[in-house]
Amino acid sequence: MKILLTLCALTTMLALPPAWAGAQREEALAANVASAMSRTIADVNAPRLVFDTPQEGQAWLAEMSRRLQKRIPDAWMRERLLTAIQYEATRAGLDPQLVLGLIQVESGFNKYAISPVGARGLMQVMPFWVRQIGNPQHNLFELTLNLRYGCTILRHYLDIERGSLYRALGRYNGSLGRPEYPNLVIGAWKKNWAWTPAASVKMAGVNLPLGQ
Repeated sequence: MKILLTLCALTTMLALPPAWAGAQREEALAANVASAMSRTIADVNAPRLVFDTPQEGQAWLAEMSRRLQKRIPDAWMRERLLTAIQYEATRAGLDPQLVLGLIQVESGFNKYAISPVGARGLMQVMPFWVRQIGNPQHNLFELTLNLRYGCTILRHYLDIERGSLYRALGRYNGSLGRPEYPNLVIGAWKKNWAWTPAASVKMAGVNLPLGQ
């Protein structure tokens, strides 16, 4: 049975469309940078929505779940994935909507995606990162772990590029200086995942003083 399940999994992975990304280049990390990134990867917390109010969080989750329904029909899986994306992006100081756009381009929301050069999972993380900032037991096909790696890596590239998203995305894809990949990610973000909470949702958790 185990052999049959393994063969089925491999068949599914081979049948998947190739991922766009996966050419992150291995570079030497300063000791303090590697240490900080390793601590982030090792800091395991249960994903949760991080918003100013519960109402805003639920409104975001409902809307993103609606947009993702065609790609992931199972409601429980959608909410689990979206909660993890929002949490890991927020803790890395990234816009979750940007990360959604990046995942769309990178893997099409397929957690088992493999690029021609071996990048793995939702955010197409290259295996060398496990050696640099993780540990050998890490499985890059594990949903939350892959997101933590991907968000940590993108944050690192943003820091290197002094906040330039265009150049950070180029580094993430291994195509620094070329416009195609940054334009794809930003286009997917703005077209499919941009979100601003309604004023009524923003105010839902505000308690006005008596008499106002």
